Amino acid sequence: MTSGILVDIQDEVTCPICLELLTEPLSIDCGHSFCQDCIIGSSQELGFCQEEESSCPVCQTSYWPGNLRPNRHLANIAERLREVVLGSGKQLQVTLCVHHGEKLQLFCKEDGKLICWLCERSQEHCGHHTFLVEEVAQEYQEKFQASLKKLRQEQQEAEKLTAVIREKRGSWENQLDPERRRIQKQFDQLRSVLDREEQRQLKKLEEEKKKGLSIIAKAEAELVQQSQSLRELISDLERRCQGSTTELLQDVSDVTKRSEFWTLKKPEALPTKLKSVFRAPDLKKMLRVFRELTDVQSYWVDVTLNPHTANLNLVLSKNRRQPVCPQSECVLPIPTSEWILGDRVTS
Repeated sequence: MTSGILVDIQDEVTCPICLELLTEPLSIDCGHSFCQDCIIGSSQELGFCQEEESSCPVCQTSYWPGNLRPNRHLANIAERLREVVLGSGKQLQVTLCVHHGEKLQLFCKEDGKLICWLCERSQEHCGHHTFLVEEVAQEYQEKFQASLKKLRQEQQEAEKLTAVIREKRGSWENQLDPERRRIQKQFDQLRSVLDREEQRQLKKLEEEKKKGLSIIAKAEAELVQQSQSLRELISDLERRCQGSTTELLQDVSDVTKRSEFWTLKKPEALPTKLKSVFRAPDLKKMLRVFRELTDVQSYWVDVTLNPHTANLNLVLSKNRRQPVCPQSECVLPIPTSEWILGDRVTS
């Protein structure tokens, strides 16, 4: 109702020429009031002067421009209306029909928009249900208030979910850095193991190299010694054959024995191939097997064996989770097809 009263007051203090709240209103003899600039400008545009008679723009009643008098009462009302509705210094907009220029006082439910009394009588709104603005305002006010309540609850829920998502994201990101460092640490350890193994294999190869070269050097030294003895023996025989009879027969028994029994001693088996050739493990295959095993582990479950329903010859571990060999007391793997699928396990 307050808004309706304000609209009515607004109509009373609205200038019929500029359709805005009166500014420095002037009244004429017929009782209509206009903004000072509007009524004076209108008279000047029509070519009237202060001494000539003019007509009211609303009712066409004749008046003398010199008889225009300020209307302080309307000026005060218009100023107060500005302060109440829009604040001091602001102009209040008049809601008028864009087609007919009349005030929008009715509401068409079918079209859901404000209309004037001429729109109501037009073909466009013929047969539609129309109501005064004041009658439907409260209904829609209540609807919108209910909608606002629901939407605010949804907004609060959205804000809570946003906070939860942000918390989850923070928690997720906090897990990444430790996991990244753990991965890097483990691979550093693997590289360290590989580096140590590399050094061990290289050291082993170096030792085998030294051992092989030692055998070869020993065989070479023995051959050099034999070659020297052989050259000396050949030189002695050549000298005896070319010398006198005395030189030929001097210590002939020793030379004969040496010549007849001298045999070249061949060296022991020389190393030709490495005893062991290093073969690097197939890391790609190992990683594939590891990934497959990790995937399978996601399906593993802890089970407890029931000694009352299991095989009578079965011996269980203390935690009743694995069978034990009676002779060696070693833990045995559980045959899936026999124990789990055979209804021998109770969870």
